[in-house]
Amino acid sequence: MEEIAVAAVSNKHRKQPDNMKISYDKKLVLITGGTSGIGLALAKQLTTEGAHVFLIARDRQRLVSATNALSQLAKPEQQVGFIRLDVTNYPKVLKKLSKWIDKYGAPDLLINSAGVAHPGYFHDLDPQIFHWMMDVNYFGTVNVTKVIIPHMMACRSGQVVNICSEAGFVGVFGYTAYGASKYAVRGFSDALRAEMKPYGIQLSIVFPPDTKTPQLEYEEQFKPPETKAISGNSKPMTPEKVASIVIRNIKRNRYMIIPGFEGKVFYRLTSFMKHSTYPVMDYLIATAQKKTRRLKNLVD
Repeated sequence: MEEIAVAAVSNKHRKQPDNMKISYDKKLVLITGGTSGIGLALAKQLTTEGAHVFLIARDRQRLVSATNALSQLAKPEQQVGFIRLDVTNYPKVLKKLSKWIDKYGAPDLLINSAGVAHPGYFHDLDPQIFHWMMDVNYFGTVNVTKVIIPHMMACRSGQVVNICSEAGFVGVFGYTAYGASKYAVRGFSDALRAEMKPYGIQLSIVFPPDTKTPQLEYEEQFKPPETKAISGNSKPMTPEKVASIVIRNIKRNRYMIIPGFEGKVFYRLTSFMKHSTYPVMDYLIATAQKKTRRLKNLVD
């Protein structure tokens, strides 16, 4: 059963004049996947900045826990709450968010952070995993945005932030299902950005590196040895660090946000020296395969 809950209620949010520096004080923020990882880190930091923050997720217990954590950071006049909802179910998304908007108004900031990942060799992955990735990562983003955008258009203002991944611009070994869904999010965001510009709606897309989240812990048990060998060279970022970079950049109305040095390097390779990316990836994978074979021989 879907629910809407609010931990504190005050007057409706007030929009900042266009000529002022972006501030999230008293702004209304809606975050999908906000009960853990990057989504929760963003929610906490925006709450400390004075925003009214609502979370969207499926698990009621985690929603209550996350909302309680936000309440500890919020001032008495701030609104913090949650909407229990499956973002893959468009009819339910339309019904529940329409009801929420009738009560609170259009959000000033929508962050689509809900996402799942399940790595593995392509030939071993069940086809349903590909559908699951697309349903949550891509259609979940589309469904929520589809309901929110018309209200932002009516206000001729607002921001939409889509949390993508470095796998949205470079093919990662073992991530055929996940990468395809994130490439879709990137294509959707690029096109939507152009459409929304005349309405004063700012789009941003974020390409985080490996981030120390429960999701990454889940992935570790399914990663092929080659993927582990490649990613083992990089230290995961903290969700708090990613969130602070995101907030700093969306305040500047930046579209492309790439936290981390390695991500910036790979993005430039794929953008300006596209054909150079494949030899680099081939080299990394070949090195990883040699390493895994060597370790296997030692064990045997």
